[in-house]
Amino acid sequence: MSRDFMKIERIGHVYRSAGERVRDFKEVEVPLTEKQLHEQSARCMGCGIPFCHGTGCPLGNLIPDFNEAVHQGDWRQAWELLSATSSFPELTSRVCPALCEGSCTEGLNLEPVMIRQIEKAIVEHAFANGWIKPSAPEKRSDRKVIIVGAGPAGLAAAVLLNKAGHHVTVYEKNHFPGGLLRYGIPDFKLDKAVVERRIRILEESGIRFVLDTEVGRDVSAEYLRGRCDALLISCGTPVPRDLNIPGRELENIHFALEFLQGQNRANSGESSTVPVSAKGKRVLVIGGGDTGSDCVGTANRQGARSVTQIEIMPRPPETRSPSTPWPFWPYQLRTSSSHEEGCVRRWELQSKNFSGENGQVRGVEVVPVRWTLSPFGRPQKFEELSGKTETIEADLVLLALGFLKLDRKAMLERLHLNDAPNVFLAGDTATGPSLVVRAIVDGRKAAARIDRYLSN
Repeated sequence: MSRDFMKIERIGHVYRSAGERVRDFKEVEVPLTEKQLHEQSARCMGCGIPFCHGTGCPLGNLIPDFNEAVHQGDWRQAWELLSATSSFPELTSRVCPALCEGSCTEGLNLEPVMIRQIEKAIVEHAFANGWIKPSAPEKRSDRKVIIVGAGPAGLAAAVLLNKAGHHVTVYEKNHFPGGLLRYGIPDFKLDKAVVERRIRILEESGIRFVLDTEVGRDVSAEYLRGRCDALLISCGTPVPRDLNIPGRELENIHFALEFLQGQNRANSGESSTVPVSAKGKRVLVIGGGDTGSDCVGTANRQGARSVTQIEIMPRPPETRSPSTPWPFWPYQLRTSSSHEEGCVRRWELQSKNFSGENGQVRGVEVVPVRWTLSPFGRPQKFEELSGKTETIEADLVLLALGFLKLDRKAMLERLHLNDAPNVFLAGDTATGPSLVVRAIVDGRKAAARIDRYLSN
């Protein structure tokens, strides 16, 4: 076994300079060079039991195998291995938190292999060499499938159902397909030209898209069900978690997705203005997850006067917490490229009320909390520290508190689809809010269920 993993260090920074990237919405990451890819792929230990593949990656990507192919310079073989399990690696390699790296054996004592960047290099080599082409089935069945929602789950299902020979039509309420990939994730993480490139391939493979059409408003679900043999609902979890505290009615308090969508629509030319702008404002982001980080990066690019991000949870440890031993996804502090660009981060703060003047928000009163930790260091419950309230000044408040799990029964009843045998669910609609990679996995599983149903 090679000992390169002991001699070659993981590249610690893969971004353009903060001063440069904050002035545009181009992708922040710099592609690795051929030499860097050769070296970084050599760090893979070729484990006998690859936890990155079995425990970490929901798709079951053949990671040690494609790492070795890249190291040998066999890019075609690397692509064949990657495409065998992954529907849209150009998307996951940009937006996935790399669960596989959390399970990398090398991460036990050193730094994990740069699996995500290697995956991105493989798929971009494939596009550059013309290996990714439209692929219409040689023979079509007489079965029709309608998919509601053109997010990652719906698109993944469409690919496999089309490959199986069925006639697939995807309905999407927005002007462009992609769901949160298109409207929720900032361009500096995922250039929308990457999404459009994949959509063109799907269209040329025979998948039909009906856009600007909301099922349940512009067309009834019952009507669609009557025009197909199977109906798949994959419309995500569109309801954001609110913060119902005094002063919530004040202006300039917005949900994160409203803020992010507005900028994405302006970037693509779909809208001529940005409906929610941070320019010149003191911005407060409430919520410490990835969506909150995306708000930080977008606010900085819009020219915010200052950006603060607060979180009710305690500050995670700098290194892997004992509560999440390898090969589990590590609970630890993560600093994104957006945080590097300028942001005050604070933890253990409970928001109590919004304050304002003339109907406009001017601040949020917060109180510190103290968490009780489990024996392994995970937060269990908290108590407020009375008498220590403070007001964080803000002209724009962005709520990045996640999304509510969809009430599937109520949704199906509202669409008059309950007890219909040919109706299926996939992605966040079925499982609740989760990661893009898990939505893709669930879309692939739903396609398999639908194909079996149609075959019978």
